[in-house]
Amino acid sequence: MRAAYSGAWGYPLENEYKFTILIADRNPNVREFLKREMVAEGYRVRLAKDSREVLKWVFSQAPLDLLILDPDLPDGEEVALFKQINDRIPQLPVVIHSFKTDYSDYPESLITTVFVEKQGNSIEYLKKVISETLNYA
Repeated sequence: MRAAYSGAWGYPLENEYKFTILIADRNPNVREFLKREMVAEGYRVRLAKDSREVLKWVFSQAPLDLLILDPDLPDGEEVALFKQINDRIPQLPVVIHSFKTDYSDYPESLITTVFVEKQGNSIEYLKKVISETLNYA
């Protein structure tokens, strides 16, 4: 369900957001593109450029409803990052948003994960996966 668009530039006001999503990607253009698309869908968005920032948000008091993660972050080991996320918020849904060639068998038993391949036209599928995941949880 979309939030009402009564804020500046047609975006929802801060208190009108339904869910909070953390977007973690090393590429600032990808982060900003995903942020723009998710805000337009009515989500509150937080951004992280590396594993350190992901963990800052995971261990903060601000609640997270979903994490969009490209595990190819510049400063972290993927399995260790997943374990720390799972230890702190075991029920946090994670959408792995990566190139198929970068994707390996991540430890699905550690966290709730869905894989969405990065492609030029994957944004609509990503939005669908996020909506279904958040409305199912």
